[in-house]
Amino acid sequence: MGWRAGVALALAVGGLVVAPSTGGQATTGESVTPAMAAPKARFIVQSTDDDILEVGRAAADLGGRVVATQESLDTLVVDLPVATANRLRTVGGVQAITPDSQVQLQGAGFGPTGEDGDMTNIARVTGATTYWRNGFRGQGVDVALLDSGVLPVEGLTTPNKLVLGPDLSFESQEKDLRHLDTFGHGTHMAGIIAGRDGLTGETRFVGMAPAARVVSLKLADAQGNTDVSQVIAAIDWVVTHGQDAGLNIRVLNLSFGTDSTQDYRLDPLAHAAEVAWSQGVVVVVAAGNGDGTKAGLSNPAYDPAVLAVGAVDPKGTLERGDDVVPAFSQRGNLAEGKRAPDVVAPGSSVVSLRAKGSFIDSRYAATAAIGERFFKGSGTSQSAAVVSGAAALVLSQRPWLSPDQVKDILRRSAQPVPGATTDAQGAGSLDLTTAYATNARGVTAAAVHAGGGSLDKARGSFRVSKNGSTLTGEQDILGNVVVGEDVAAVAEKTWARGSWAASPYLGATWTGATWTGATWTGATWTGATWTGATWTGATWTGATWTGATWTGATWTSSEWANDLWSSAGWS
Repeated sequence: MGWRAGVALALAVGGLVVAPSTGGQATTGESVTPAMAAPKARFIVQSTDDDILEVGRAAADLGGRVVATQESLDTLVVDLPVATANRLRTVGGVQAITPDSQVQLQGAGFGPTGEDGDMTNIARVTGATTYWRNGFRGQGVDVALLDSGVLPVEGLTTPNKLVLGPDLSFESQEKDLRHLDTFGHGTHMAGIIAGRDGLTGETRFVGMAPAARVVSLKLADAQGNTDVSQVIAAIDWVVTHGQDAGLNIRVLNLSFGTDSTQDYRLDPLAHAAEVAWSQGVVVVVAAGNGDGTKAGLSNPAYDPAVLAVGAVDPKGTLERGDDVVPAFSQRGNLAEGKRAPDVVAPGSSVVSLRAKGSFIDSRYAATAAIGERFFKGSGTSQSAAVVSGAAALVLSQRPWLSPDQVKDILRRSAQPVPGATTDAQGAGSLDLTTAYATNARGVTAAAVHAGGGSLDKARGSFRVSKNGSTLTGEQDILGNVVVGEDVAAVAEKTWARGSWAASPYLGATWTGATWTGATWTGATWTGATWTGATWTGATWTGATWTGATWTGATWTSSEWANDLWSSAGWS
């Protein structure tokens, strides 16, 4: 089915009747006009952003009734006298009028791709459409995406959709690659969280929170490589600058994790996530991908303070009775004190925006690309992105909520996955229709532990290397030697809401440390890319992708771990 039938289905899921109406008897007390008494049918009316209200008034003037308005989709559902439908087509701003028809609720294959995992369907499955219909689409909320950067593709180029944070990746010194997604992961996540393009009809793409804004911090290079020290630095930046003039970072998406070998109360990465949480940022973390044989969430998802997200497979239907938690979604083990995910969300074959020419695209386009624009992938990365968009919706409705209250609402409103253990599903599957009406309550704030543990243990088995030298020990990617106590102490000082590099965020550039001379276990990072290069010149914000180009090559010579996007810790 096409997009318009899909819109009708979305309304049905929300409880509205979408079958054609054959006749409208006026209710008691209504003034009956000839137009109102005439036979009516239900129509899906596509308009434009600026004209949607005027189109609704015009429909009323013609004897119609607006059943629902989906401003994020520029769509109206109207009960209209059949005889006046052609007159509405001539109204300015009306792009298309399509008679509604009955649809089956069992199937979910709608949206621009017709795939079960299309974001149009995921919005219905999760209940995001309930927020949309009530005018809450993530507006006013910035979501920090700590990932592999973002490409300027349709769906992320609408005005005020994307802000560039610092590029902390190993490609930051290449001007043609700076901020851009050479790996292919970040673009996919950004689309799920807040994608929205200017197209109409069957080609239109809409993410979970289409009015939210993405603040992209690039951490990973073309092979997905990044280090814990880079992730901590990115969280540091979010906490320090998340409320600078022009920013309102309330959600942080981290589809990344390590198999840390220390208690979360000591771990530097978990400590960073806790500090962000305590400063009013909902930290959404992927539970991690595995083979189902080993219990335990990844770091920092294993920290009870954050919002940890596992995956659920809706099985291509809108009914929850056939949902399953896929084997790859990391489980907890409550009997052994290993915490479960807080909730699960769709994470199987999720269709989002394609980073054409990126490493993942080059390796998997034959099986995962859908046309020129879209790409599907599975993993708790996708699930975390769905919940980050969900958190943005909740905060657009109730911006005063604390992170602990957002988490509490999403947990209490979640629906059980039949046959899944608590270790696998936590509180259950994301249900935003219920969350919309769930009252906030007082919740004890999550603790911020002292930290002070080992940076090297936080890496677990995920380590970056160059020229045969692997980064080990208590040092960051710049070769700065640190111990756990110093990491915590320096972080606390930096996170005091001051400025970073003695410069405010907006309109500034980062003129901090250079890469020159940094050594890892005796091996120097030399070569044209690094030697003599500095961070200077990378503007953080104030710009959109308009006019941007990507002049890099493709990456086909590297190895990628598996089809679940878990290379180098990406879940």
